[in-house]
Amino acid sequence: MAKYSSKINKIRTFALSLIFIGFIVMYGGIFFRNSPVVMMIFMLIGLLCIIASTGVYFWIGMLSTKTIQVVCPNCGKATKMLGRVDMCMYCNEPLTLDQNLEGKEFDEKYNRKRSK
Repeated sequence: MAKYSSKINKIRTFALSLIFIGFIVMYGGIFFRNSPVVMMIFMLIGLLCIIASTGVYFWIGMLSTKTIQVVCPNCGKATKMLGRVDMCMYCNEPLTLDQNLEGKEFDEKYNRKRSK
C-alpha cells in the first residue's frame, strides 16, 4: 500500500529538499577550489536550486490561500484541501468533498480530469 500525504505537505517537502540540494551542490564546489570556473558553476547551480525553492515556497503559499478549509472528521482539526481528494495534514485521514467518491478507496487518480 502506498504512503499518501497532503498535497501541500508534499510540495513543501519538495521545496525544502531543493534548499538542501542547493547547499550540497555548493559544498561540492569546494572540492574544485583549484579550478575557479568549475567552483563557480557549482556555486551558481546551488544558488539556482535555492532560488527555485523560494519560488516554490511562494507558489504554494499563494495556492494555500485559495484552498478550501475543511474540518477533519477523525482528528477535528481544520486542514486545507487541494483537488477532489486529499489527506488530512495532521492524521492522514482521506478527505473528499465529492459525494460520488464518498466510501470509495482513496486514490490520488481521482484528482486527474481524465479519471471520473
